Amino acid sequence: MDTMNIALPSQMKEFIQAQVALGGYSSTSEYIRELIRADQKQKTRYALEMEILKGLSSPEPTPMTADDWEDIRTNIRQRFDQSGK
Repeated sequence: MDTMNIALPSQMKEFIQAQVALGGYSSTSEYIRELIRADQKQKTRYALEMEILKGLSSPEPTPMTADDWEDIRTNIRQRFDQSGK
């Protein structure tokens, strides 16, 4: 796991320490990782909602073809490979 140092005002540091104590986190790192995961989840949900809205406002649907499904699979594989998983 990599390390990252950040500078925070004392009020933020005290807030984080209080959240760790109250929230049952084992460390400030665990608390920060949880915040980042929540932010990632929120942004993913927003992107999905935007795609749904784009789909709802698109022209009349056309039947899916085998090529369409293969394009989708390829896109997912590329995203998965880029995420490092």
